[in-house]
Amino acid sequence: MPDTPTFQNYIGGQWVDAASGQTFESRNPAKQSDLVGHFPQSGAEDVARAVEAAEKAFDAWRLTPAPKRGEILKRVGDIMTERKSEIAHAMTREMGKPHFETKGDVQEAIDTAYYAMTMGRQLFGHTVPSEMTNKFNMTVRRPIGVCGLITAWNFPVAVPTWKMFPAILSGNTVVFKPSEDAPHSGMLLVQVMEDAGVPPGVVNLIQGAGAAGQAIVDHPDVAALSFTGSSETGAKIAGDAARRHARISLEMGGKNPAIVMEDADLDLAMEGLIWGAYGTTGQRCTATSRLIVHEDVHDELVERVQAKAAELRLGYGNDAGVDVGPLINQKALDKVSGYMDVAREDGATIAMGGERATGDGLDDGFFFQPTLLTGVTRDMRVAREEIFGPVLSVIKIKSFDEAIEVANDVQYGLSSALYTADISRAFRALRDVDAGITYINGPTIGAEAHMSFGGVKATGNGHREGGWEVYDFYTETKTCYIDFSGGLQRAQIDNYDD
Repeated sequence: MPDTPTFQNYIGGQWVDAASGQTFESRNPAKQSDLVGHFPQSGAEDVARAVEAAEKAFDAWRLTPAPKRGEILKRVGDIMTERKSEIAHAMTREMGKPHFETKGDVQEAIDTAYYAMTMGRQLFGHTVPSEMTNKFNMTVRRPIGVCGLITAWNFPVAVPTWKMFPAILSGNTVVFKPSEDAPHSGMLLVQVMEDAGVPPGVVNLIQGAGAAGQAIVDHPDVAALSFTGSSETGAKIAGDAARRHARISLEMGGKNPAIVMEDADLDLAMEGLIWGAYGTTGQRCTATSRLIVHEDVHDELVERVQAKAAELRLGYGNDAGVDVGPLINQKALDKVSGYMDVAREDGATIAMGGERATGDGLDDGFFFQPTLLTGVTRDMRVAREEIFGPVLSVIKIKSFDEAIEVANDVQYGLSSALYTADISRAFRALRDVDAGITYINGPTIGAEAHMSFGGVKATGNGHREGGWEVYDFYTETKTCYIDFSGGLQRAQIDNYDD
């Protein structure tokens, strides 16, 4: 067998080992015998070096005109276009979702690069009339400084670009730590950045486990932090960041509902539910995990979903014809399996699936059967907690008002969907569902790169990724006054005669 490659961190334009010399393995979750590579197990010393490199690069980069920064990001998009299939193949090998999904992941990163390029000419401020004569008021955007980016494994190229591209387009420099479950994908992204001509120190890559991420969170010179992951970890990061007054953006968990009313197109709803619940093996923060369905169409829709889900082919995602890949690791498999016991204890029925998938080449991976739970009530744990696997819980309701109430009765609020032919219901859902995203007659997954992405309640902390709003997070607003009157004029003083 050929030697397994050993990869490095990227700090200040150089590929370097971790200071400790220690490494960790990345393996194919569909074929655990397939070792992807060894990656540096980084710590606080490596993070300190990366932050120092980012600080050194900051002044020259912030003074580079934003349209020029955008031109570099266009080259990033061009290179990613050329390497799309290659990167997607590597991503599937490392984190499991089928090749057609990882190609979409790379395409989203390409779209984000090109969108960022256009924002290089759109970092708008405001000009505002002054209350005084011969005085000019305006606001401008300024970069923040060094930004720490900590990302999850399930979208190992797209989600880092949601953070990285707006950050550097705005004039910031970054220290990026990908998930230890997808280190190779993160490395391939940074390799593209280097090849596109991003100057040394503007983007720095730190590999490793939670200790490396914590070191980024704790570093006093990291001015802003963006995190994607669990709500529990995000809450801790938010507390740590607040103690040192760092800016923080959190994108966390979900328990996303799809409401299907009695007037819905059931064929359309069924297709959306299959894609939303079982795409990416249910390992999306936007995955459809709750089907809230009107009693009049409950039995028919459940039957259709069950029949369609039974046709899904599980396997290694780089093989032809595979619909669903593995869970990411043993811990995830144990968690999803454990929720089957919870479902039984709570009185739900496992209508299909509910077990580890074996045979037909699946034994060496972390495969789990597409699962449908019926007889679920809103108070059950499987209806309230994020399972993060291919599990759809079905809750029967009697009315639209009840559907909205059930949809909102969880701690999360990321994505949601409503299937109906009633325009009044559609607009009420847009108004009343407590979520950052609502789809009408479409699945809960499928965010577009130029639209804002994020949620409410335990899903986020008010900031958004994607679209135009993310640039508000990565810039500071500076208010500027130019007084050309030649004399002292005093604002915030009573200048009106009685």
